[in-house]
Amino acid sequence: MADAKTKPKKSAKGGKTSKGGKNRGKAETLNFQAEMSRLLDIVAHSLYSEKDIFLRELISNSSDACDRLRHAALTEPDLAAGDADYRIAVTVDRQARTLSIADNGVGMNRDDLIANLGTIAKSGTAAFLDNLTGDARKDTSLIGQFGVGFYSAFMVADRVDVTTRRAGEDEAWLWSSDGKGSFTIAPAEREGRGTTVTVHLHDGEDGFLARDRLSGIVKRYSDHIPFPITLAESGGEAEQANTGAALWTRPKSEITEDQYREFYHHVAHMADDPWTTLHFHAEGVIDYRALLFVPSTRPFDLFQPERESRVKLYVKRVFITDHETGLVPPWLRFLRGIVDSEDLPLNVSREMLQDNPVTAKIRSGIVKRVLDDLENKAENEAEAFAAFWTSFGAVLKEGIYEGASERDRLVKLARFRSTASDGLVSLDDYIGRMKKGQDEIYYISGDDAESLAKSPQIEGFRAKGVEVLLLCDPVDDFWVPMVGVYETRPFKSVTRGGADLSKIEGGEKEDAPDDKTAAELAPLVAAMKLALGEQVKDVRTSDRLTDSAVCLVAGEGDMDIHLERILRAHKQLDQAAARILEINPKHALIKALGKAARADGKAAVVEDAAHLLLDQARLLEGEPVTDPTDFARRMSKVMTAGLG
Repeated sequence: MADAKTKPKKSAKGGKTSKGGKNRGKAETLNFQAEMSRLLDIVAHSLYSEKDIFLRELISNSSDACDRLRHAALTEPDLAAGDADYRIAVTVDRQARTLSIADNGVGMNRDDLIANLGTIAKSGTAAFLDNLTGDARKDTSLIGQFGVGFYSAFMVADRVDVTTRRAGEDEAWLWSSDGKGSFTIAPAEREGRGTTVTVHLHDGEDGFLARDRLSGIVKRYSDHIPFPITLAESGGEAEQANTGAALWTRPKSEITEDQYREFYHHVAHMADDPWTTLHFHAEGVIDYRALLFVPSTRPFDLFQPERESRVKLYVKRVFITDHETGLVPPWLRFLRGIVDSEDLPLNVSREMLQDNPVTAKIRSGIVKRVLDDLENKAENEAEAFAAFWTSFGAVLKEGIYEGASERDRLVKLARFRSTASDGLVSLDDYIGRMKKGQDEIYYISGDDAESLAKSPQIEGFRAKGVEVLLLCDPVDDFWVPMVGVYETRPFKSVTRGGADLSKIEGGEKEDAPDDKTAAELAPLVAAMKLALGEQVKDVRTSDRLTDSAVCLVAGEGDMDIHLERILRAHKQLDQAAARILEINPKHALIKALGKAARADGKAAVVEDAAHLLLDQARLLEGEPVTDPTDFARRMSKVMTAGLG
C-alpha cells in the first residue's frame, strides 16, 4: 500500500477473519524449513553481482500483488472498494535507517505468510540445492531460476519486517526475520489492505538511503511497471519515479535492450538474460500484443509433469492469469512474457480460455512467430541456435509428437548428436552425408550419447563410415516411429535386425560371413540356441559387429529395446521380450567356441559360454543379468578352467 500507516484502525465492515485469527494477540516464533538457512546464506552473499537488484525484486513483488488484486476485483468488486488506484511507494527513513516498499495490492494473511515467506518449497528449494555446483558464477545464475527474489533483501538488511493485510480481511500481520534460521509472526495493525516490506539496512549500506540512487534504480529496473512508483523521504513529499506505461504497449523503436532485459527479469523472475525477444502487435480479425522471451537457461520447472506455461495473460492491460491460459502449447512452455488481448472479456475464466476461439487464434499466431524466429536463428546463427537446442530441444521434440500441424517445421529444426560430428547436426546435414547405397536414416536411442557411441550395435556402421544419430531424450522413442520418414528416407533403429550393410559403399571393407564360416559356426549356433532356450528369440551370426563378441537386437517387427526399457520402468510392460543374440564370426572367442562346439556341441564349456555371452550382451545394453548367482558361478568356473 502506497501510503499505509501501521497504526490502529477500526476493522472494515464486513471483513473476513483469516485462519490465523485464533492466535490473535500472540507472537509466534517459527523455524524456516530445514534447508532454508543454507539457502538464505547463499542468497545473502552471492545472489547477484549488484545489490541494487533487491529493490527491483521487492517492487516486482508489489506489482504482482496489485495485478492479482485488480483481477480478483473483477468478480469481487468489494475487495478494492474505495481504493482502486493501485500504487507502490518507496519511503526512506534516514533516522531509523530503513527503506520501505509498500503497495495496496492483494496482501497476505497469516497462512499466506507462512506458505510464501517461511518456505521456498514451491520454488524448488531441494531441486536448487541439488543443482549447486560449487562454482560461484554458475550458482549465482542458477539461484535466479528458483523464484527467491524476496530473500535478496537480506543482501543489504540485518532484519526484514513485512506488515500485511489481505484484501477482504480484518486482521493484519507482522512477519519479521534476520534470515538466520527463524522468523516471527504476530498480529499487527495496518490501515487498509496491502503489504509493506521494511528493510533495516546493514551498517555500510547507507547508500540506499540516498534519494538520487533510489530514483536511478527505479528508473533502470522498474520503469516499465504499469503502476505509479512514488519515492519520498519520511514525512516528505512523494514524487513519481517511473513512467508507469506498460512496456508492451510502447513502440519497439522507443524501447532499449536494457529495458527489454529488465522487463524479462520482472516477468520471468529469472536472473539470466533472454536468449531472444519477440515483441509484436497483431491486428486484423483479432487484436493482441505480445512481448515474449526465450530464456538463456532452463527454468527449474521445465520438466514438471503439469507442463504448464508461464506466459501471463492480460486483457486490455488488466492482468488475468498466468496459469493454464492455453496461449502457448506445452512444448513451448519455456516461453516467458505477456500477451495482452483486446478481444477477450475481462471476466474470462480459465475454463472459457481453453475452448475460446480467440485464444486458439492467439495461440496459432504465437506458434508461427516463435517458429519463424527459431528458423531464422537456425539458418543465420547456428552456434547460438545449438546452445538453444541444448537447453530446450527435448521440449520442442514433444511438439513433433503432439503438434501435427507444426510437425514438419519442428523436425527440420531438430538437432542431434551423431557419430560423425562432435557438434549438433540436422536431418538435412545427415542426408547430405549419406553413403552411396544407403537408403535409411540410422539411429540408436538410449540414456546418454557417450554410452551410445560405444554400443556394439554401431560397430559395423562405424566401420562403413555410416553416420548414426544418437538419440538421448525419452521422447525420441515416441516421435521417431510416429514421423517414420523424412524427405523420403525412413528412420531405422540400429538395434533392430534386418540392417543390410553389404549394399552400402565406403569405409572399411567388411566381408559378410561366407558359406564355409557359416558351416563352421552352425554347431555353435545350434548349441547356443539349445542352451539358452526361450531366453532368446534366435541366435545368428552378424555383420554389424567388428570388435565385440555379441550384441542383442530386436526382431524386425519387435519393439525397440530402449523404448521397451522405458515402458517397463513406468510399469507399462510386465516383462522384457526375448531378443535376438547376434555373434561376431570373426571374434577370437567365437572362433574358439565354434571349434569346441564342433568337437562336442553339448560340452559344458559351450553351455556356460552361451549363458555368459548372453549376460555380457545384457550388460552392454545397460540391463542387469537375470541371475547374478548363476552368472558368478559360471564366471568362476570358466576362469578356473582358463587358469588351470
